[in-house]
Amino acid sequence: MESRIPQPRHIVIIGGGVIGITTAYYLTRHPSYNTAIHHITLLEATSIAAAASGKAGGLLGLWAYPTCLVPLSYRLHAELAAEHGGADRWGYRRLGCGQLAATVRKRKLADGPTKPRKRSSPGLIKQQDGQENKLQEKVDTDGQVEWQRLPKQDAKASALLHESVLPEDLDWINASLVREYAEMGLPGFTETAQVHPYLFTTSIAALARKGGTEIRVNAKVTNIGLNKSETAVSSVEYFDRVTGATQTLEGVTDVVVAAGPWTGRLWPKTKVEGLRAHSVVFAADVSPYAVFTDISLPNDWVPAHRAARGEKRKHRGNVDPEIYARPGGEVYACGEPDSIIPLPDTADEVECDESQCDDLISYIGTVSPVLGAASIAAKQACYLPRHMRFGKESAPLIGGTSVSGLWIASGHTCWGIQNGPATGKLMSEFIFDGEAKSADIAELDPRRFKV
Repeated sequence: MESRIPQPRHIVIIGGGVIGITTAYYLTRHPSYNTAIHHITLLEATSIAAAASGKAGGLLGLWAYPTCLVPLSYRLHAELAAEHGGADRWGYRRLGCGQLAATVRKRKLADGPTKPRKRSSPGLIKQQDGQENKLQEKVDTDGQVEWQRLPKQDAKASALLHESVLPEDLDWINASLVREYAEMGLPGFTETAQVHPYLFTTSIAALARKGGTEIRVNAKVTNIGLNKSETAVSSVEYFDRVTGATQTLEGVTDVVVAAGPWTGRLWPKTKVEGLRAHSVVFAADVSPYAVFTDISLPNDWVPAHRAARGEKRKHRGNVDPEIYARPGGEVYACGEPDSIIPLPDTADEVECDESQCDDLISYIGTVSPVLGAASIAAKQACYLPRHMRFGKESAPLIGGTSVSGLWIASGHTCWGIQNGPATGKLMSEFIFDGEAKSADIAELDPRRFKV
């Protein structure tokens, strides 16, 4: 194979989330990287991990998607943790994972369990066609809506769940309420691990900076400049939010757009947009499990915060929060997505609807007395980056475009933390080797969508 002659490059990465940061890290670790002729600048509109990368659950799973990316990234997470002390620095560890169905009854009610929704496998709720992409809430005559599930498990992952019993050390769930428990537990195939997403992203950022990456925060990119024939990148313009000045980086050879849900605003052809999701963090030290829930509540039960305002419960039927225990005395939980508030200009302008967080806290408290009594460390919201085509959520975009030197790495939805390392490594290979060597991700090529 003919050797590639090293060429001077000025690589600009747009976005200080996990995708941009891991791209910077692996660029500085690539064998061809030469500080004498290669300059890497990362531009972030707010601060590192200010958006979803700082507010995600941090779940890692061999059962995640897309399958062309997952095995490589899961392995790289383990390698990063081993090399850099990830267990201590960012909470890397293996943990149990399962899905439960629980029925909560009021003592005064004498009738049987609430009728569960139809299931396609043990512990799995059967989704309607396109449910994960259509977030128009179905409102009944009483103003209640159905809970919308985050698209965390695809059909392949759900098929890997197998019937089991509630583990004895999963003692922070009220076992008397659990009707079914399905375990995600085939060693070597359905392994689950986790990291603390904020600590992971900021730690890798420090390593990327140490490797030679120049990181500029409060730098909001406003334009990607092209050459006169509009066939190649040439510059990047950004607004310095501290000084109020507009700056331009000239002589740019490569631009990696890893701006999460803001990717579509910078390069509309990507059709990457944002989907808001709320989460809470409990201050509680519990056994290491990630639990997907399906909770059936009494029809007339109303969370205390809504009852105090004379309101009804927001959701009818079942609710499905996800709960992940974390090291360091934390438990993370996420709720349903919504499209109520459009994506703001920057991550520090994201609006958090506290009532949605309070609903989530109340629902979880019905099945977990431990968490019901725990103090709340955080109520937060972020936007997940979704690549949308023909009204449906599609796989992420990773690779080159029709414009020379313009690269896209975005649209990872729920699995940005899980798939960050593989994306970063593959982007470094695209840029320095001209091709992806560590995995075949042809199906994620942005040019398939004429980007």
